Amino acid sequence: MASSLLALIDDIATVLDDVSVMTKVAAKKTAGVLGDDLALNAQQVTGVNADRELPVVWAVAKGSFRNKAILVPAALLISAFLPWAITPLLMLGGAFLCYEGFEKLAHRFLHNDGSDHAETVKALADPSVDMVAFEKKKISGAVRTDFILSAEIIAITLGTVAAASFSQQVMVLVGIAILMTVGVYGLVAAIVKLDDLGLALSKRASSLARAIGRGILRVAPWLMKSLSVIGTAAMFMVGGGILTHGIRAVHHFIETSAHDALGLPYVGAVLGGLLPTLLDAAFGIVAGGVVLALVSLGGRLFKRGSGAAA
Repeated sequence: MASSLLALIDDIATVLDDVSVMTKVAAKKTAGVLGDDLALNAQQVTGVNADRELPVVWAVAKGSFRNKAILVPAALLISAFLPWAITPLLMLGGAFLCYEGFEKLAHRFLHNDGSDHAETVKALADPSVDMVAFEKKKISGAVRTDFILSAEIIAITLGTVAAASFSQQVMVLVGIAILMTVGVYGLVAAIVKLDDLGLALSKRASSLARAIGRGILRVAPWLMKSLSVIGTAAMFMVGGGILTHGIRAVHHFIETSAHDALGLPYVGAVLGGLLPTLLDAAFGIVAGGVVLALVSLGGRLFKRGSGAAA
């Protein structure tokens, strides 16, 4: 009986060790998506009242947990019964990210004379604007974007543990889902409260603390603007990367171009490393424009059809 108990404990320890190793590998593979997720969500939740920033981040974080509570079981079911459907679903998610990124650019350059922040300030100053509805719109947009990025994280993790047992797959997927959500939204909360930290430090008695606080206050606005740009670029890089990896001919062209670039003198190493990402982003921009055009055309045809029917 004692030997059976020791054997059981040894088996459990072995499983946990394997899970730990696979979780580390999956975390490394999804690190790039984590950076994009951070930039996108920090950009999505900026612009609300200072006293509402953390509640909004928490609301989006809860939405992210709900997303992963749907995605983890769905990924396990798809992997078990419909493994061929993983790539098409990822392609749809990539196309959606490119569409959202291109829509942001189109809105900024064609329909908006100011920035999104200026639009938010205007909404805050207008007493007729329902700020509850405004916040809900921000939150729903962030949760919607999180769903796509979470799906990619889960898909990458699933690919890492494809050969493992079902129980190990469950433990790794759940572990990565929790780790990524806590990590991303913990950092987002820290970023959006940087200005409050800078203000608090600038009021301290210590001259060093005041200097650090003033530095943070100067850097924080530039950081938020940078995250807005990085967030939009990330949509094209991540979405375009998903699409190019799903289209064999395009993926082969990008790999060949990067390999050829490595042979260039002086700049070969740098260009060869950056070229795949740049080509993924370029493909994402084109794909986003095509999807936006199709959605706009479909919307107009639907309106005409509705009008004719009426």
